[in-house]
Amino acid sequence: MIPPFRADHIGSLLRPKRLREAFRKRSLGEIPEAELRTVQDECIRDVISLQEGCGLPVVTDGEFRRVSYWEKFVRLTSGLEVRNAVFRFHDAQGHESEFTAPYARAKVARSAPITLDEFRFVKAQTQRTPKITMPAPSTMHFYRFTDWGDRGVYRDAAAFFTDLGKVYQQEISELAAAGCGYVQIDEVAVAILCDPAAREKVKAAGEDPERLVDLYIDAINNAVAKRPRDIKVGVHVCRGNYKGMYLSEGGYDSVAEKFFGRTNVDHFLLEFDTPRAGGFAPLRHVPKGKGVVLGLVSSKTPQLEKTDDLRRRADEAAKYIDASRLAISPQCGFASSIGGNPVTEADERAKLKLCVDAARAIWGTA
Repeated sequence: MIPPFRADHIGSLLRPKRLREAFRKRSLGEIPEAELRTVQDECIRDVISLQEGCGLPVVTDGEFRRVSYWEKFVRLTSGLEVRNAVFRFHDAQGHESEFTAPYARAKVARSAPITLDEFRFVKAQTQRTPKITMPAPSTMHFYRFTDWGDRGVYRDAAAFFTDLGKVYQQEISELAAAGCGYVQIDEVAVAILCDPAAREKVKAAGEDPERLVDLYIDAINNAVAKRPRDIKVGVHVCRGNYKGMYLSEGGYDSVAEKFFGRTNVDHFLLEFDTPRAGGFAPLRHVPKGKGVVLGLVSSKTPQLEKTDDLRRRADEAAKYIDASRLAISPQCGFASSIGGNPVTEADERAKLKLCVDAARAIWGTA
């Protein structure tokens, strides 16, 4: 089996009301940092127990120390700040929502450990494998691709990604030294660049979508270039995830051969929960030696999928990639930002357990 496990999940989990309230009070200066930390610790212990109770072989802290999947990375990397994004989230009914994005205002550098505290805390609480998630390098560029940073600081994106890559290299090196064996990179930009409408928007702004895909593949490869051999790296690819909304649609066809072939990681965790993600045919481009975690269970809706349907879809995928290289997960996290998706904690638990049960039913093990 090539992915680390047959049953996986993407990382973020619903923040309990108590934790959301603690974040709010801390932002207003009503409680000290130490009190927020105490609440985080207690809620992380609970969510680890939830994952263990579902039978998952891999656990995370639910990203409970972050406001969003990329917020902490930006906060602890010097030279980055937050501005408005050029894209908008939307849903099938046409509702839209603006969001924010990183911006390079100065030379970027790792000013402090970013995820090391997350890993050490989880490792001390469980016998399962802890997974650490990080936003992809493209997160710091694509959401404002027309104005991603101060050109007086960085003459071009390649120079920016060279410095940014050092941040990842240093972080992964310290994670490895602490005993981490599984890192996940969360990539959204490449999935957006599968969408013909998004590609047209990029072209209209004077940028070449294919150049960006190449740039982002190189950025991932640079970020993980110095990782020890015993660290498994997976790249999660999705089309955005905010309160049940998304950023794009379209299958992986236009980027598959290049992205799967050139990205130097161990496996891919891919969104496949709705027709928006296209079919499984692009999986034929995944090189031997790399695995795929099929994101077949939706974290966006409360409806619980049926095991027989998941088995059927896994069988369809196996027409294009050997079944020994497949696993199953939700298509994305349950709370890429603190607000979370329109599901309950009971829904979340049921869906995580379903991934384990489905893996056992399909392949005999999780």
